[in-house]
Amino acid sequence: MKLTTRSRYGTRMILDMALHGHDGPVRIKDVAARQGVSIKYLEKLVRELKQAGFVRSRRGPRGGHELAKPLEAITVGDIVRTLEGELSLVECGADPGRPCPRLADCLTREVWAEAASAMHKALDGITLADLVARAGAKAAAS
Repeated sequence: MKLTTRSRYGTRMILDMALHGHDGPVRIKDVAARQGVSIKYLEKLVRELKQAGFVRSRRGPRGGHELAKPLEAITVGDIVRTLEGELSLVECGADPGRPCPRLADCLTREVWAEAASAMHKALDGITLADLVARAGAKAAAS
């Protein structure tokens, strides 16, 4: 399983807002330039993150986008689930409307469920505050 650019770019965009939003809202145009991602793509992602309550917008000459929650309250897992939906490592059993015909006999299903759970736990264990701290440590080491 691979995360799509939606998760990767969305996480980078929110982290950029956290790092550059201390003086007020940031403009998507500026985030796009810093991250090397198209403005249109980021606008699409920011709408979804706004609907989920992670980002808010401010209009006007000093407008832009800013985080709607504290850094400690947003995890990478939150961002990924918002932009990707619920992640599963395998298709079997992931869709309750289409149960796997081998569900009762499958000896490996628990392995995939445990691996998915570990991935979710790891992503949910990393907050934006953690990423901002990593960025600060990296900048200090340079």
